[in-house]
Amino acid sequence: MAAKQEILNRIREACLVPVLRASSPEKAVRMARAAAEGGVIVMEVTMTVPDAVSVIRTLVKEDPQMLIGAGTVLDPETAKMCIAEGAQFVVSPALNLRTVQYCREMDIAVFPGALTPTEIVTAWQAGADVVKVFPAGAMGGAKYLRSLKAPLPQIEMIPTGGVTVDTAQDFLSAGAFGLGVGADLMDERGLENGGVTTKAREYMQVVKSFRER
Repeated sequence: MAAKQEILNRIREACLVPVLRASSPEKAVRMARAAAEGGVIVMEVTMTVPDAVSVIRTLVKEDPQMLIGAGTVLDPETAKMCIAEGAQFVVSPALNLRTVQYCREMDIAVFPGALTPTEIVTAWQAGADVVKVFPAGAMGGAKYLRSLKAPLPQIEMIPTGGVTVDTAQDFLSAGAFGLGVGADLMDERGLENGGVTTKAREYMQVVKSFRER
C-alpha cells in the first residue's frame, strides 16, 4: 500500500472524490466502473452500500491504480475492516476521536466530518489529515468554505454536500483540498444511459479548467 502522504498528494491532484452510494453491491461496482470510464481515479465507498466491505475488496482488486476509500465510517472497528480489504483512506460525516486515533496508528489518511469552526479545529487538532466540511451546501456553499479558510488556511478541507458541476469551480477557488461529490455524479439513474460517465467527464473538465487558470 502506498504511503499516506502519497495518497494525500494523489487525492489533491485528482480534486474529485465521488461519494458512492447505491442500493446493491452490484450497482455500486457498476457505478464505480462508469465513473472510472469518465476519468475518475478516486472513489469513496460509503458504508450505507449493502455489503460495502465486499465492494471495496472488489474495486481494489479490479483496479489497483484507483484509490479506494471507505466512507460513512463511524467507529474504529469499521475502519479496521475496510483497511483490511484495501481501503486507502477513511472518511466520516462526523468526528469520532477513536477512529481518528486508530487511522493515525495505522498511518491511514483520515477525513472526519465537521461543520462549525470549533468542530473543524477540534478535528484538525485530533489528527485529521483533511476535514470533511459537511453539509457544506446547507451553510452557504463556497462562500462558507471561503469564510472558514480565511482564519484557518492551514487546515485542509473537503466540502461535501452541495457540490455540483455548476458549483465545483467556486469551491476549488475558495480553497478546497478536493471535492466530495455525491448524487450529482453518483446517481443510479445514470447507469442505464451513460449519465455517470458523462457527468464524470464534465467534472474532470471543470478540474482541468481550474488548473489552467
